[in-house]
Order: sequence, then structure tokens, then C-alpha cells
Amino acid sequence: MTRLKPQDGIAVVTGAGGGLGRALALGLAREGFEVVGLGRRAEALQETAAEAAEGRFHAWPLDVADPAAVDRAFEEIRAKHGPVALLINNAAVYPRRDILDESGTSFMQTVAVNLGGTVACTRAALEDMCETGRGRILNVATFADLNPLPASSAYSVSKGAARIWTRALIADLADRFPEIVIGDWMPGMLRTGMGVPDGLAPETAAAWGVELALRMDPALTGAVFEMDTEVLPPRGLKSKLKDTLLLRRRKPRRL
Repeated sequence: MTRLKPQDGIAVVTGAGGGLGRALALGLAREGFEVVGLGRRAEALQETAAEAAEGRFHAWPLDVADPAAVDRAFEEIRAKHGPVALLINNAAVYPRRDILDESGTSFMQTVAVNLGGTVACTRAALEDMCETGRGRILNVATFADLNPLPASSAYSVSKGAARIWTRALIADLADRFPEIVIGDWMPGMLRTGMGVPDGLAPETAAAWGVELALRMDPALTGAVFEMDTEVLPPRGLKSKLKDTLLLRRRKPRRL
């Protein structure tokens, strides 16, 4: 299987100041990658840097909700560290506000991070990937749009829209750039500030995320993974009957 290698370029991880983002960044650094970690809190990013091997992690304070700032940052990152070969869109906010406590402004602030940040960082990273014809984009996703929890309207809508963004991105790029591999990954319920107290350790989930991010098989474009297992797309009744008659059974891929 073709894998992304450190010599292919740098890795960028958003939301790298803690939780899953920190674990992903450190996992990539252990794989030998030079990692640029984006996040709003400079102090938290420095804590991530302190856990990485010297020179492997570069803290880059940035609000991904600001598209102009994202463009400037990627230009500077490119000039200082080289082309971006891997982007993991992990940054997200989950304000947990009832809709009656939301305003149009607060709602769109959440959308600006969870959807806008993913779009802005992806578009900036594509400057390098389209030039080389090769790259990896992994979007950290959830099923929140399918079954929204109470007090999660902005989070659910923005994360659901980000999953549509993945599919729209593939529709635009897959034919022209088959070696830019794009997909969604749902890490599961984690023991982080945005997660639950009895959730999975972010380091455990990050091991799966790093493995998936480094796989460069074009057949993974459009694939959705939950934790370490592929989520197969739903099939209609006719397709199911045909599979039964032909004794076909598609098995989900595992990491």
C-alpha cells in the first residue's frame, strides 16, 4: 500500500493545542513528519511542542475562522517549512447552547470555525497539493447531523455541512487529481473537553487517525471511517438482492 512519507512534505493539524489534535500531531511527529500545529491558544500549542521531539512540531497560533489569516499563514508556512502534503482538519468548537440561548451571530461563529475553518485550510493546502498532484486531506467528522443532541444546533449543522463539503470537494477534484486522497474520519466519543468523561483516550483514537491519514490509496477517497472501521454506504433493495443472488458481500476495511 502506498503511504505518505516525511519527504513528501509537511503535515498540518488544526486544533493541535490539546485533546485529539495534540495526539494526532504527536503521532505524526513520531512517524518522522515535520508537523505544523494550528490553534488559537499559543500556550497550549507550546505544550504540544514540549511533548514532541525537537524540531518535529511547529506551533502556529491561528484562528481558522479568519480566511484571510489562514491564507497568510499557509503562505508563511510554505515559505518556511515547505509544501503541505497532509492536512488534518480537526479544529472545532462545541458551545452546547440551547437554540433559545443562541443568536444569529453566535450560531454563525460556530459555523465559521467548524465549516469555514475546514474550507479555508483545505483551500490553502490545495495550492501545494494541486501543484504536485498528490496529497492527503482527512476531515475529522461526526454523525451529529443525523441525530442532533439537545443544545447542539450550531455544532450539528456546521459539522453536517462539513461532511457535505468533503463530498463536494471530491466531486470537484477526484477526476483531475486522483492522487489527492480525501475522506472523513469519526474518532468516536473521546475523553476530551468536547467529549465525555468515560470516553476513549484521544491517544488511542489518534493511532487510528494517523494510520488512516498516511494511507495514500486513491480507493480511500470518499471513504468514511468510524474509529478503526470503514462505514459502508447504504445500499438500496435492488442492490442488496443482487448481492445476495451473486453471493457478494462487501466487507468494511479496517485500520
